[in-house]
Amino acid sequence: MEVTAALVPVGAPTDVAEARRRAADIARALELDDVTGGRVAIAVTEVATNLLKHAGGGQIFLGVAGANDQRGVQVIAMDRGGGMPSIAQSLIDGFSTAGSPGTGLGAIKRSSDSFDVYSSAAGTVVAASIFPGREDPATPLVLIGAVSVPAPGEFECGDAWAVWTAGGLTSVLVVDGLGHGHEAALAATVAVDMFRRHAERPAADVLALVHDALKKTRGAAVALAELDQRHERLQYCAVGNISAVVARPDGDEQHLVTSPGIVGHTMRRLQTFSYAWPRGSLLVMHSDGVGTRWSLGRYAGLRQCRPDVVAGVLFRDHKRGVDDATAVVIRHGEVA
Repeated sequence: MEVTAALVPVGAPTDVAEARRRAADIARALELDDVTGGRVAIAVTEVATNLLKHAGGGQIFLGVAGANDQRGVQVIAMDRGGGMPSIAQSLIDGFSTAGSPGTGLGAIKRSSDSFDVYSSAAGTVVAASIFPGREDPATPLVLIGAVSVPAPGEFECGDAWAVWTAGGLTSVLVVDGLGHGHEAALAATVAVDMFRRHAERPAADVLALVHDALKKTRGAAVALAELDQRHERLQYCAVGNISAVVARPDGDEQHLVTSPGIVGHTMRRLQTFSYAWPRGSLLVMHSDGVGTRWSLGRYAGLRQCRPDVVAGVLFRDHKRGVDDATAVVIRHGEVA
């Protein structure tokens, strides 16, 4: 069953039920068991209710978390309210600034396998992931978070992303099909399918295969990052308007090189570039539906947050609103 991500606006009590329904659709598509589905329902209900009570509304992104066969439901709530005076206090059952029982944020954390919050005067982002069978701590999860939504008025997203991991190696693909709508989504799907079939091969080889596969489509911008945690190196091969930045622990932010062209139509000789990838670094990759004039240095403490929170903040503050928009963030060397 196909998994369809959703961006659900929350501005009225009826939207809470809609968010819960959309999350249940994803849980069913992933064939999650009833207990895990129940935890998904609790987390989504609480996060949507919190948006109404404390921020006057917002948006919830619902998608897929994890990599390979370790997949669960991703929940990212974004608002532009006044922020939380104290995240630590808000996590304590019984504490509330809205006259309610004050169990929302704590209930979300208890229902989730991965949980984080970023709050400032500009608003709050709450991210949670729910996986089946996570009572086994020996099953590691790659720390990656993403938001990917179609252009306004479209039902299919012309952007796509995928991740493959084996041991200390991780490959991340981001695709932006030319234009938007069904034909762009078709190109993105073909690219992801080819990546999944050949993800273990070098980046340039994979992009060459994707180029051949996309010749019967309208084409796409495609970027592929290979992350080697053991040797602390990142290999990057990209064609078109995918942006990528490595944000290192020392505060340095390095923009990665991409070649001009359209994969499937006009593509020059592929080049793979190598970059330092020290422990604690973040890689941010995004389509042109997200603006490029951002810096994590402008958000105090955001660099230390989980990737799904970082993706939510960048999407909330820098989406252009006229095209498909995707932001993918991965952190080096940590597991959930």
